[in-house]
Amino acid sequence: MANDEQLYGRATELALANFTVSGRPTPLAVVHALARIKAAMATANRRFAEETGIDDELAAAIAAAAAEVADGRCDEQFGVDVFQTGSGTSTNMNVNEVVATLATRRLAAADPPSGRTVHPNDHVNASQSTNDTFPTAIRIAALVGVRDVLVPGLTRLAEALGGRADAFATVVKAGRTHLMDASPIMLGHEFGGYRSQVTEAIERIADTTRRVASVPLGGTATGNGLNAPVGAAAIAIEELNRSTGLSLRPAADRFATQGGQDALVELSGQVRAAAVGLFKIANDIRLLASGPRTGFAEIVLAELQPGSSIMPGKVNPVLCEVVTQVAVQVVGNDAAVAFAGTQGTLELNTYLPVMAVNLLDSINLLGRAADAFATRCVDLIEADVERCRAYAELSPSVATSLNLVIGYDAAAGVVKEALASGRSIRAVLVERHLVDEAQLEGLLDVDRLAAGPGDG
Repeated sequence: MANDEQLYGRATELALANFTVSGRPTPLAVVHALARIKAAMATANRRFAEETGIDDELAAAIAAAAAEVADGRCDEQFGVDVFQTGSGTSTNMNVNEVVATLATRRLAAADPPSGRTVHPNDHVNASQSTNDTFPTAIRIAALVGVRDVLVPGLTRLAEALGGRADAFATVVKAGRTHLMDASPIMLGHEFGGYRSQVTEAIERIADTTRRVASVPLGGTATGNGLNAPVGAAAIAIEELNRSTGLSLRPAADRFATQGGQDALVELSGQVRAAAVGLFKIANDIRLLASGPRTGFAEIVLAELQPGSSIMPGKVNPVLCEVVTQVAVQVVGNDAAVAFAGTQGTLELNTYLPVMAVNLLDSINLLGRAADAFATRCVDLIEADVERCRAYAELSPSVATSLNLVIGYDAAAGVVKEALASGRSIRAVLVERHLVDEAQLEGLLDVDRLAAGPGDG
């Protein structure tokens, strides 16, 4: 097939002429998912040939043609702008027409040749409507993206953060709250917290995917299944699970999953929550690495590239900035998905394409950013052990341990006097004879303070 050969028909031509808005076509992940649905429905329709008119010959041709599309062999045929009719009808017809052309050619090339023509509506779209196939395709594309891109990326990042947490388990440093000196902690505590943020995000996303896997296929135009044999959708969903490796199931109420898109909104929200967590982690790492002379400089990042076109030797935390920018984009994408989710009117939400493009963009962006962040930044972080310890020992909040010995007010007085005089907490305590010198070693031992008493 030549790259410039046109396989689509009139409906797609009209869509290409009418929708010249963004130059961004419907995501290919949705196109591929729609093609898998066509193949699965052809198999299901064959079981009900008397009702659907899809006999063995037609079903085999449609399924084989749809597999070509699903495998990405016809991607150049799908250029309909994502900003199109809000149900996704134009993209559904684009897929129907391409599959119909390919299937007709297969029949013509058979031995002996068949003179039959595959119709995009009557045959490829049999027992379907855009209104049940397009939201099902979005769910399939999103679930595949979560499985193949987002979760692996987040898992890789969690492992990298966990590796740094183990490496820094005994590195004492100053804690900080409100960006002010606080009682000492271990650097491993910080990185362990980051790891937990990411693993909890993965768990929340996994929980949400169970609801996204509930698909409205079989509802046809308005949710009541008109023109579809009873049981055909269930067969098709089984076929889809075989071809995708997913765990799709028929929606308990197709009116809910066609008129509302709450599961997609929920998934977008969980991706946003993960992005918010990654923003905090990347921003913290950027702050901890700030310097090298006038910042915190408690950790050292790998020098990936020059950081300035004018300042020699300057190195920037580039991967941290990639992650934070991606997080900003994901938050914006989620706002679009959430608002689009409010626009389900009666039996249909007509903002499906914009929901698809923003949700899939978030899934892919965050998964890839997490993987790059883990590999090019987190894995390579080193600690400045001496600087970390020095800050911990200088922190006036080591006096926190004095509360149980001399009381909060007296301890606060010691801190204020030490800061005003430029002396250490230890020196003020000794001078004022508030604590026996034999107790000081234990009370002001930053290793002990940083380790904490544990959880009991």
